[in-house]
This record gives sequence, C-alpha cells and structure tokens, in this order.
Amino acid sequence: MQNSDSLFLVNLDDFSNFCGIDEAGRGPIAGPLVVAGVILQHPIDGLADSKKLSEKRRESLFEKIQKNSKYYIHTIEAAKIDEIGLSKALQESLLAIKDFFKVNDYLFDGNSTFGVSGITTMVKADTKVASVSAASILAKVSRDRVMVEQSKIYPEYGFEKHKGYGTKAHIEAISQNGYTPIHRRSFKIKLHKME
Repeated sequence: MQNSDSLFLVNLDDFSNFCGIDEAGRGPIAGPLVVAGVILQHPIDGLADSKKLSEKRRESLFEKIQKNSKYYIHTIEAAKIDEIGLSKALQESLLAIKDFFKVNDYLFDGNSTFGVSGITTMVKADTKVASVSAASILAKVSRDRVMVEQSKIYPEYGFEKHKGYGTKAHIEAISQNGYTPIHRRSFKIKLHKME
C-alpha cells in the first residue's frame, strides 16, 4: 500500500486517455487564472504539488513536462474574471481543456467540476496523481512568469514577490497607487486610503 504522500501513476497503456487538470490563481486579487491539462506520455521523476516545490525545481520540471506530455494551458485575464465571475471562469477553462483533448477520463484537483460533466474530482489530487501534479506545475509556473513580467510594467506593486496575492505589502501598494488593469476589482479588499 502506498503512503499518502506518494504519487500513483496510471498504467502507461492508459496514458493517452487520462488527463490531469489543476489551476493556479484562484485566490489572488491581481493577475490571471491559469488552468492546465496534462496527458503524460512518459513517467517523470520528482513530480509533486507545485506549492511544495522550490521555484528552481518547478522550472526544471516545467521543461520536462513539456517534453514528456501533451498539454494545454488556458488563461483567463482579470477583466474577464470580473465580468463573468470566478466559477464561470473555471467552468470555461475546464470546457476548453475537454474540447482540446477529447479523451475518456479527466481528473481535476479539488471537489467541484463547476458544472462541467465528464470530469472526476479528487481533493489533493496534485499530491497523489502524477498528471495532476504536472498540471499543477504547468499552471503555477506559467502564471508566475506572467506576474514577473507584469512586475516590470508595474514595479511599485511587487508582483514578482507575491504574484498578485493579497499580502499586506500588495494591499498597501494599491492604497498608495490605485488599481492596475490586471487587478480583479470584483475581489473585495479593505483599503485604507481609497474609497
């Protein structure tokens, strides 16, 4: 019996019909939502939940995943999240991944399919299932790269450090400088110097 920290792999014969899905950026107050789907074509050593890996390790695995899988990365910008809401954004992303792969089995990390049929969910799948771990890494690295680029456009916000999450420093930067076009205005935060 495997321990709870180990990853189980779908039999290689079944890889072509199994897609792992995970997202990055559900909770930040700035930046995009990024959802990735991965069908592993070869085993990859060292896969784990992206949040438990160092940035250097994630970057290394990102390249290996690209070379050893079929993958699709779907991005929804902050303005659209404000327009349609986070649940609809996740639903749209899952539908896009299903439309791209058209395979038999999909496993999404978490406990909701956001109304999309034909998807199985599993809490903490990113720590248990290799293809979901791979999707977690693709989503996080892709999103982090976007936020680092945005930090060059808006250096006063520190996006390269907090990646758009609602840290004290980030909220203070909004209080002092206002919102940028990549902020999610529908995500309510308490600002000290703004209405």
